[in-house]
Amino acid sequence: MSGYFANAHGAPCPTLVLDGRGLPEETDELLERLAAIRADLGAGGAGHVLKNAIVRPSPHPLFDLDYRFVQSLPRSPSSFDLRGSCGHSILAAVEAAARSGMIPPLVAGARVRVNVLNNGDNVVCEVEEAADGGTRFTAHFLCTPTKPVRELLITGDPVTEVRVDRTVIPVSLVSMGNPYVFVPAGHLGVTSRQELFAAGDELFAQFGRIRLAVCEQQGWDASGAFPKIAAVLPEPGGALAVRAVSVPSWHPTLALTGAICLGTAVGIEGTVPWSLARAGGHRDGLVRLVTPGGELQVSASSVLTDTGPRLAWVSVAGKQVDYQGWAGLPAGRFNHPSGNTSASTSTPTSTSASASASASAKELACLSLSV
Repeated sequence: MSGYFANAHGAPCPTLVLDGRGLPEETDELLERLAAIRADLGAGGAGHVLKNAIVRPSPHPLFDLDYRFVQSLPRSPSSFDLRGSCGHSILAAVEAAARSGMIPPLVAGARVRVNVLNNGDNVVCEVEEAADGGTRFTAHFLCTPTKPVRELLITGDPVTEVRVDRTVIPVSLVSMGNPYVFVPAGHLGVTSRQELFAAGDELFAQFGRIRLAVCEQQGWDASGAFPKIAAVLPEPGGALAVRAVSVPSWHPTLALTGAICLGTAVGIEGTVPWSLARAGGHRDGLVRLVTPGGELQVSASSVLTDTGPRLAWVSVAGKQVDYQGWAGLPAGRFNHPSGNTSASTSTPTSTSASASASASAKELACLSLSV
């Protein structure tokens, strides 16, 4: 295995999956190598691929793969963010690892256990259906041991107020899968799903200002991909309409980690998602999320203890990943031969690179990459 493309449905772009056994361990050297690989992608018409998944067989007896996510940032070819994770890229990594022979072939019922090195997440990718061109998964994000739900609140409070454009906006800062800022869409003047999904540059810029204000208030670096931000609106039957941002525009659906985090937040009393879901009639069970690109359902399991509820796991089903083949990277980008790549050497048809966003450094800091 060297480098392969796989695309999870609903992701903003495909993922480049790389064999970590042929890449440097030291961070500066790794990023230098990734910058060279990114130049190769651009020269080959795949400059729009901004997700990198580095995988290798895990030495840990409880895991099949060690996974590291690296987000390519748009402001320069050598700009990356190693914080956080990407759920869609985890599934893409499992797909490519199986196709290349790093792990056994995927069959219905198989479970691949992934150790996320970025943040310590434990993810089980369960195969629902495997076919020649791709695989449908259920992704299970595990808390081992179970985690007090209050510890998932970044500030310790279900709601935090932030001042933006001379207005105080209540937000919930929740971290499960990735850290998120959840905003009630009604406080942004949005009253319907149609209005939320049709909104353009003005609301997108408002998202950026809210995210920047949160980062300044919390003393966080706003120049990278995290925290992410999404607006939420109640739907009939307890569902939630949700819209998140990507770079350089809106996310086509919702990041898998965003769905995991939002499903978790619905179960934490007092948060913005909890309040909005209850306003729509939700009480317990599956959480239905409506996005611009379709619907998905999230299930979460918690246990009650003497000290309060503790989260055990959160799952999203029906996630399809398409295998797109060998990336065609120069052999010199890897430290040593990492397996026979002759089994799949056809380069997938590339779409044109995304138009680069014209923005100042401060504007770039307002943007949140979505995964």
